[in-house]
Amino acid sequence: MSNRLCHDWIECYLDYVENSEPADMFKLWTAISCVAACMKRKCRLELGLLTFYPNLYVVLVGPSGCRKGTAMGPGFEMLSEIGIRMAAEATTREALIRALRISSDTTVDQLSGKMELHASLTIFSQELSVFLGFNNMQLMSDLTDWYDCRTRWSYDTKNKELADYIVNVWVNLFGATTPSLIQSALPTDAIGLGLTSRIIFVYEQRKGKTCVAPIPTERQLALRPRLLHDLELIHMMSGRFSFTQEAFEIYGTWYLAQESKPPFTDEKLAGYVERRPNHLLKLSLIMSASRGEDYTITAEDIKRALSILLLTEKKMPLVFGGVGRNPAASVMNRIMALLAERGTVQYEEIIVRFSSDADIVTLSRILETLQASKLAEVRTDGTRRLIVATDKIHTVFNN
Repeated sequence: MSNRLCHDWIECYLDYVENSEPADMFKLWTAISCVAACMKRKCRLELGLLTFYPNLYVVLVGPSGCRKGTAMGPGFEMLSEIGIRMAAEATTREALIRALRISSDTTVDQLSGKMELHASLTIFSQELSVFLGFNNMQLMSDLTDWYDCRTRWSYDTKNKELADYIVNVWVNLFGATTPSLIQSALPTDAIGLGLTSRIIFVYEQRKGKTCVAPIPTERQLALRPRLLHDLELIHMMSGRFSFTQEAFEIYGTWYLAQESKPPFTDEKLAGYVERRPNHLLKLSLIMSASRGEDYTITAEDIKRALSILLLTEKKMPLVFGGVGRNPAASVMNRIMALLAERGTVQYEEIIVRFSSDADIVTLSRILETLQASKLAEVRTDGTRRLIVATDKIHTVFNN
């Protein structure tokens, strides 16, 4: 019999933070990342010759002021309170490797009784660009290696007294950044490959709502100790998960269908598409642990995971909307976001607002491109020239 106090950890967490301003998707992925951080490498799903662990690389993306850090805060506090090992936000590669090495721990598999060694670490960074640095290819390469949970990861060390490898690596990453900082921190050639293909980008253009006094109700406050209690129980889980027959059939049907009909055609997301099945399986593990301790992935778990993934993917292309070899790509994406938010903007306002980013010739060409792409229309109202967003822009930005 389960000792859980919440019927489902993720749902109870969302109830707990309901009276706060971040977008619902930011709150949801905070909850998912917290469950993942507690499961560590102790939990796994074996599928034929492959083994999947519940580590995710999740990055919240949005302009300044859309409450990314606010969304992450309550989750970080809970993880800290129950003693989950997390990396410092600003660190060197050497310090990060040291943190991963000293995170090594031995756990007893609750199902088999075997002792298992693992090095599990969560990176929790509200300013991911600070953590990554700019064009830090070595750190990006390390994170790419760690995502796949290698049984033995080797590295160079100046201190020959220390081991130059780590056994059973498991790294979970949860960060936040802005679209412009993604462009600054990541080389254009690296986007779509390596590290970025392993990241689930969660994009929101604005905060979810306005709360003058985001104070939790008494009922919500009463949820906090229950959430901490259940998070401890999730942290104690250790063992192999398995599919029900129905769940496996749902996964198999989806796997074959998504290969013939990928969700994106943008080459910047081609690498992500290749890893969608991995993301879905990892999410399914997390959904199962969130609701209980039967170590079973049910049909409802995988349906729920798939629903979350599909909803997140709707806005994922917007993350790289301003990324490209065209120097005006970033400005055009910001103009599109402004049009999606306001609907109608005066031509003169666009020229003045973006004058520090592009000259009038470039801005005029951008507006012509938006018209040719059926993303905007030009209308006149007396002496005023208006740029009007079409339904196409609203569909992309306000889904």
